[in-house]
Amino acid sequence: MRKVYLVGAGPGDPDLLTRKAWRLLNEADLIVYAGSLVPEEMLAPLGAEKIDSAPLSLEEIVAHLERGYRSGGLVVRLHSGDPSLYGAIHEEMRALEERGIPFEIVPGVSSFLAGAAALACELTVPEVSQTVIITRTAGRTPVPESLRELARHRATMVLFLSASLVEKAVEELLSGGYSPQTPAACVYRVGWPEMKIIRTTLAELPAKMARAGIKKQALIYVGEVLSPAQETRSRLYDPSFSHGARRAKKN
Repeated sequence: MRKVYLVGAGPGDPDLLTRKAWRLLNEADLIVYAGSLVPEEMLAPLGAEKIDSAPLSLEEIVAHLERGYRSGGLVVRLHSGDPSLYGAIHEEMRALEERGIPFEIVPGVSSFLAGAAALACELTVPEVSQTVIITRTAGRTPVPESLRELARHRATMVLFLSASLVEKAVEELLSGGYSPQTPAACVYRVGWPEMKIIRTTLAELPAKMARAGIKKQALIYVGEVLSPAQETRSRLYDPSFSHGARRAKKN
């Protein structure tokens, strides 16, 4: 059955496209892509009609998707990262449903996971943090969950869409309970050739991002997992720990 594919392009490195995403892009007749977030070199070799969605409204985007679908072609709506995280796909799916157009979501590597890899960081270090909070700072877009309240958990925090509001974010995180010396990091354009990484403390993060000129397309990481103060070890591979695949070994 023909359908529109809502595809995750990953963080920007073409090598991080899934095999399914790469196949669909190569077979596509029409690709409507998030212009400023998807590298042009990823699309350059493809023979499909390509439309940059950056200057378009939702209605204009959906009109292109419907045109491609009605014409019988294979249509890809290409989002950055994974479409399920800040991909604005909810309204696209509803609009397609209203028009009787079937769709399928093809997941991609989220930028927050690529950023953790670039930082060589496990986001869930035993005895340090077992929880990751993914959120953003309130700006023109309202955020129902208070950043100050979320900070009370002292979990690993990953902030999307907050680089231009970093001073506000840090103020709320500090007032919520994080120490000024909490390890923090910023990853700019993860997976792109111009990627930048800043490692610092929460209190110093705004100044260092300002000096680097980073105001958008960056992820902010906060938490002790960035620089664990103690040596920890998962019980999964501890010889003294039994589980379904292995019995504990006695000394």
